[in-house]
Amino acid sequence: MTSTSLTVARRRRLPVWPIPVLWTIGLGLWGLSRQHSVWRDEAATWQVAGRSTAEIRHMLGQVDAVHGLYYLLMHGLFELFGPSTTTLRLPSVLAMAVAAGCLAVIGRRLAGAWAGLAGGLAFGLLPAVQFYLQEGRPYALVAAGAAVSTLLLVTVLQGRGGAVRWAAYGGTVLTCGLLNWLSLLVLPAHAATLIWTRAARGTWTRWAATSAAATACVLPLVLFSRGQSDQISWIPPLTWHMLIGPAILLAIGGLGALPDRPRRGRLSAAAVGLPLLAVPQIALIGLSLVRPLFLDRYVLFSLLGLALLIGAALAAAIRAATPRLPRASMGILPVVVAVAMVALLPQCLAKRSPASRVDDVLAAAADVRGLKKAGDAVLFIPAARRDTRLVSPDAFTGVRDIALAESPEESGTLKGVEADPARIRAAILSRRRILLVTDAAKVAKPVAAERDRVKTSVLKTYFTVLSDDQVRGRRVTVYERTGP
Repeated sequence: MTSTSLTVARRRRLPVWPIPVLWTIGLGLWGLSRQHSVWRDEAATWQVAGRSTAEIRHMLGQVDAVHGLYYLLMHGLFELFGPSTTTLRLPSVLAMAVAAGCLAVIGRRLAGAWAGLAGGLAFGLLPAVQFYLQEGRPYALVAAGAAVSTLLLVTVLQGRGGAVRWAAYGGTVLTCGLLNWLSLLVLPAHAATLIWTRAARGTWTRWAATSAAATACVLPLVLFSRGQSDQISWIPPLTWHMLIGPAILLAIGGLGALPDRPRRGRLSAAAVGLPLLAVPQIALIGLSLVRPLFLDRYVLFSLLGLALLIGAALAAAIRAATPRLPRASMGILPVVVAVAMVALLPQCLAKRSPASRVDDVLAAAADVRGLKKAGDAVLFIPAARRDTRLVSPDAFTGVRDIALAESPEESGTLKGVEADPARIRAAILSRRRILLVTDAAKVAKPVAAERDRVKTSVLKTYFTVLSDDQVRGRRVTVYERTGP
């Protein structure tokens, strides 16, 4: 064997997945704290993770059962490492790195080393991935699970399957379903791949049995969480404007599939990537016609398909350039990644700033810490803004929450149970100074609850404003009583 042949053989043996894994971890660690900010969705994770397991179980019976497994996982991490933005977000960073590594392996198997490397690197650069890469919510973990299950499916379709891999496939789908049951939309995507590749009857039988078992295990959670559907009542009905994003993604994915020359009956990057991109998006749109459910984060894992198709397209471009420009072709991928990074740099910086989220719980808590005086009281409008105190209780030491009748831990809720309007009115009038924590004007919604209307009315009538600070989507106003 010649030295050139040895070099080529060594390159083929070298794994490509470590590069996308390290790349994604680097992108995730870059500005991980977002200038020490935590927004309202992450605040829910933070405050629930800080409860005991008994309190979490009590809460899941009332609200947020769909995220129960994730909350228990984060509770364990908070117990081990303590509450911090690093503990909150690092699981998402590592999960996205796992997803990128799986993509690299899938791409290499289906379209060559360049496709695997390019797909894994492209995944970490996608703007939506960069957003949830640093998010203390379960969507990155679901994406990792979808990537692992897709890799296992590719493995069995390539004839390397066995009972162990099918069991691993079912276990992964089940875990993803328990993290968010809409992740089960990966199953029709995999079914489309089986149809495309004309899988054997035995493969279909094993897939159907494994998928049915995983779905059956998730079904109780699906049925139970439907009773808590008020949590998603804020999601707007589907509009044509909301379909622009999915349409663009599908168009890009279709263009990425063209160089792969997709053919029925052949396992290829297009046969795996195109269904993974398209089917969950289309399925969620269909579900949203029955009940508003369309949020891009619910099908974040579909971007695995987009990255795989991008990788295959870049690999095809490199292969086409190699015969004419063998040396220059080696630089195509680094140049494309560098250009993409420069082009996306404003997006990258924006995603890592506090302004990328609606608000900042920690900024409001810091305001309270600096403004409070001994004997002050605090009010929250709406009651959900109580997350400011739940995430940073030290900032509220010596300040009484005068509207609260039953704590979130006792009531098994995220925001606690407030007293009736008459008692809230009397409590306000008994105080000299009150701090009001609410939304900044640019993100505030009209006051809807009767309790909140009473709070607003009494403060406006009997109190005067001493200071009014608006920072990062939240507002802290200090009121002082004008009369006896």
